[in-house]
Amino acid sequence: MGNGSHTHTHDSWQRQLAEAIRAPQELLDRLQLPAESAAVPAAAAVQGFPTLVPHSFLERMERGNRNDPLLLQILPVNAEARQVSGFTTDPVGDSSARAAAGMLQKYHGRALLIATRTCAVHCRYCFRREYPFHDEPRRLSDWEPALQKIREDKSITEIILSGGDPLILSDERLRTLCSRIDDVDHVQRLRIHTRLPIVLPARVTAELLALLKGLRSQPIVVVHANHGNEIAADCETALRTVVREGIPVLNQAVLLRHVNDSAEALELLCRRLIGVGVMPYYLHQLDRVQGAAHFEVTDTRARELMNEIRNRLPGYAVPQLVRETPGESSKTPLH
Repeated sequence: MGNGSHTHTHDSWQRQLAEAIRAPQELLDRLQLPAESAAVPAAAAVQGFPTLVPHSFLERMERGNRNDPLLLQILPVNAEARQVSGFTTDPVGDSSARAAAGMLQKYHGRALLIATRTCAVHCRYCFRREYPFHDEPRRLSDWEPALQKIREDKSITEIILSGGDPLILSDERLRTLCSRIDDVDHVQRLRIHTRLPIVLPARVTAELLALLKGLRSQPIVVVHANHGNEIAADCETALRTVVREGIPVLNQAVLLRHVNDSAEALELLCRRLIGVGVMPYYLHQLDRVQGAAHFEVTDTRARELMNEIRNRLPGYAVPQLVRETPGESSKTPLH
């Protein structure tokens, strides 16, 4: 799978993003689902967080199946408008971890940069769906205070680019930001948290791979897939390409009711990831963001599922079940 294996033109991922589906009704039509069965969502559910689905991701959904596990992740539903006690706008304590504009610092030795507000898909359980992105850097000069903080703090050895999705940035913008971070001697690793190789695989281009491999610091790509059906077709090819270029790729999944809360679904996800060389890293308990309560799975059930998949899979294919608790010095394992 060398660089020449891509038939995509250079601009194709941007064009695919521009052509993504932005209306629930269009999504239902494309999947041949009757509107009434889906109860086209209340305006309250989509306000400020509209539908966004690239065609590549849509192609991996089953026509006529209202309960398709990929569809359930991205179709707005009325349940999102419900206020549920314990579900907040900042479930992981991002606001209290803000160290500079665009920079969050929660864990020793690492800092996270909110590289952009934009994503290629709108996951309905997104823990940052209410995040105040308008306060974060837009221009490169806006990053200076964060970069200065990184330069001054010798204990920071790893930078995480998050968002939004950092791979939404053009190669040029990404290269500029990465090289500014790469110039800081004590930064040893640059981690990119992204869903694009999953939902918009055309983003994995020879240029992007060259950019990552050209860094002094070690690049690590952390993708986000929740169901085995996501690891198929062009997504499978894209992930395998990154891995075979020698870049470590890990996956973080979220445990979601009716999407992957069965041993069969989790086993399929882990087997498909391992099949392309991606290591299952974390299985997160749901971050309790307002609008996502209908996705929650109990801790008891989560532990049962982990025991089941541990019996079915080799150890390296079993993710860690964790929860992010605001203010804690690491993710909390739920053994």
